[in-house]
Parts: sequence; structure tokens; C-alpha cells
Amino acid sequence: MAAVSSSHPLHGDRHCLLSSSSSSRFYLRLRAHRITSTRRSPPSTAVPIVASSSSSRPLRAAVIGGGPAGASASEALSLGGVETFLIERSPSGSKPCGGAIPLCMLSEFDLPAHLVDRCVTRMRVLSPSNRIADFGRSLHPNEFIPMLRREVLDSFLRNRAVSAGAHLLPGLCTSLQLPASESDPYIVHYTASPPSPGSLAGIPSTLAVDVVVGADGANSRVARAVCAGGYATAIAFQERIRLPPAAMSHYADLAEMYVGTDVSPDFYAWVFPKCDHVAVGTGTSIAKHDIKRLQGGIRARAGPKIVGGEVIRVEAHPIPEHPRPRRVVGRVALVGDAAGYVTRCSGEGIYFAAKSGRMCGEAIVRSWKERGMVTETDLKNEYLGKWDDEYLGMFRFLDLLQRVFYGSNAGREALVELCADEYVQRMTFESYLHKRMATGDWRKNLGLAWRTVSSLMRASIVGWEIERLRMTAVDS
Repeated sequence: MAAVSSSHPLHGDRHCLLSSSSSSRFYLRLRAHRITSTRRSPPSTAVPIVASSSSSRPLRAAVIGGGPAGASASEALSLGGVETFLIERSPSGSKPCGGAIPLCMLSEFDLPAHLVDRCVTRMRVLSPSNRIADFGRSLHPNEFIPMLRREVLDSFLRNRAVSAGAHLLPGLCTSLQLPASESDPYIVHYTASPPSPGSLAGIPSTLAVDVVVGADGANSRVARAVCAGGYATAIAFQERIRLPPAAMSHYADLAEMYVGTDVSPDFYAWVFPKCDHVAVGTGTSIAKHDIKRLQGGIRARAGPKIVGGEVIRVEAHPIPEHPRPRRVVGRVALVGDAAGYVTRCSGEGIYFAAKSGRMCGEAIVRSWKERGMVTETDLKNEYLGKWDDEYLGMFRFLDLLQRVFYGSNAGREALVELCADEYVQRMTFESYLHKRMATGDWRKNLGLAWRTVSSLMRASIVGWEIERLRMTAVDS
């Protein structure tokens, strides 16, 4: 089907061409529906919120945001026969991102090998005192960490969604008007991208749909429209640096992670290899105003290894700290960063974005085809409940690790000491590469618990002694 223009039947409040008598009533309601900027309260969960019957016409869905979450949702919806409109403000843009994905994502999402820039088989974690843990020693011969660029991945996933039947609408979603009744549509207001590169202003447009998937990032307008609740965000700052050939060869299959208050008070900094450059960045939620100083810290720590490099791009973006209080409201579902699906300890979000988008899209299709409608209860049971059952425990565990090990330099020293342990590495890779919580052997787990306590105690004693010597030097 050709790309939809502003004259498409679903655009504007005067045109919504449907079939059947029930569809005619939908059309008349939509014509009489006055478009205003007034924000309505979210529909009560006690009232059944119902989308159109599958026997009358195809379900219509708007997906706001074309990253991995939105593109994966759009593909799943389109493959299921849902008429899908994917609104993406910047199809040629990219998000600052380390770019690491779990190995299982290649097969699970049928990602071709040419998307992968680097196959990392060596990973080093550097403590505040620059103690190094070689984190790649326990990788099996067929295991590696794929590194890619977000603009490459996102474009591929969007194009695949379009090939499946989704309509890509370049533009910025400006607001979402909630339905006045359980059978009314959602009205998406967006500014379509200018028709030509030289145009300065976009075209105000509207879109009437039955279901909305919010995949528009940490500052989601869809989430605000349905009062999904606030949450804390961090900031990720990254420079892409093109290195001389000799320096780039050092990072051919190597990724580095740095911890310490000089690079982040609550996260880590990274040097990750890409096709012809390295991504050097850091993140924080409690020291956002110091982000440039922290970026200077990672550049200083990486030191000679990136000297002579040329900065080719500087990027910054908010990332969520935890899932939102409400991720399904009415016939609106949030996925990816908009839902808060980024792990605190590792900062991983690409896989969870794509996975949540696919799960949400499939849940909508399944409910529509099996029951002839989509309700808030359907979305909570078929999407949200299954997501939480599979991943909520993992998010809570990684949140606990972040609290234990990232709160002080002593904790970070203990973290790096533990990262040198081969059993820790194996359990980490089993969980990360294959996205399943590794249970391990209870005897080894008990020994690991003891080693964790011992590492924390040793690191604290060393940290206190270093602080005492520093204060003594200051006093003298």
C-alpha cells in the first residue's frame, strides 16, 4: 500500500472511511468529534474499553516512535493483519547508545550479520584504582557480544515493518486525545515532516485509531497523555571518536567498562568499538549537571588508547531508571524506554525494547483475533502480565546489584574483584547472552556469596585507608 498522505481517509476529523453499520456510527461520531487540546482523565479500569470488532473492519493501531520497540511492535501488528501507522520523528537520526546486544537477539529477531560492526570477545572492567578484570576469559568459542550502531539497526527494523505492511509516517507526535466514550477512537495529533528538504514547517495532521502503542522514549508524550506516572531518568552522553588505524586495531574485538566517581557516581563509562570508530561515553542520574566533567573523566582514564582520535559525533539522551507505575492505560500500551525497560546495573535497553514491542504487538493481535476486541484487561493480561513474569525478576536483581556495587568506590573495587571470578563471568554471560536468569550450582552460589561479602569488606578497608592517607596529606 502506498505511503499515507494528509488526504488519507484516517487523517483529519472529517474523513474516516469505514465499512458496516457499526463503522458508519464510528464515522459519524468522529465527524462530530471536536478536536481540542483539553487533556481528559484516563478511562476508568472499571469500564470496559473496547476496540473495533474484527468482523467489521481491520483494527487500526498507531505506534509512536520508530526505534527497536516501535519498529518491532509495528512488524508484529502488521503481520497479524492490523492496519498499522508508525510515526517516527527522525527516521535518519540515532540515539546515543553503547550498541551492545545479547547474542540471542541475532537469531530471535532474524538480524543479518551485516548489521554487526564488531564481535567482541574480550571485555575489560577497570576499577577506580585501574585494577583490570578480564571479563572475556569464560566465553565459549562460539560466543561473542555483537556491537552495532543504532541508526543501522533502527533503520533495518523499520524497513522490515514497512515490508510487513506498516505505514511509516515521518513526523512528530504532538499530543494524544483520549476517547470520550469506550467506543470512540484515539486521536493522534502529529506534525508531518516537511514534504521537501527546503521546507521549514511541517504539516499538522491527525490520525484516528483503535489502539496506541507508545514507543517514544524516556520523555514519552504518550505516557504523559495517559497519566502513566513519573519516573527517574538518567542521562547518557557519548562521543564517537575515529581513531588512527593502530589505535583502532587495539579495539578490534575489545570493549572496556570503567567504574569510579571520576567517570560516574552511579553508573559506568564505556569504550565500545564500532565499524570505524569507538563510542566513548558515560551516564548518570544523580549528577546530570556534571556530565561533561564525567565525560572528561572517561577520556582521561582511556588516555593514550584514544589519543589522536577525531570526534565525529556528540550525542546525549535521557534513559529511564525504572519501569513506569502504569504501562497500560485503556487501549494504550507503553513499550521500550517509554515503559522504562532499561536495566540499572548494565544500562541495557535495546533487547528489552525490541522484545517488549514484539510482545505487545502480538498480544494486541491475539486478543483481537481470539475475542474480536482489545480491552485494557487484555493488554494487562496478554502483554504486561507475561512481560513481568518473564523479566521483572531480572530487573529487580540488577537493580539490587547497582545499589550494592555502584554506591561507592569501595563497592566498585569489590565489583571488579568479583568480575575476575570465572564462575561470576559464566553466570553473567549465561544470563546476558541468552536472556535467562542463570541458576547455577547452589554450592558454588554459596561460595560466591561468601566471596562477595569478603570482597566488599576488603574493598571497604582499603577504601578507608586510602581516604585516611588522603586526609592526612591534606592536613599536612
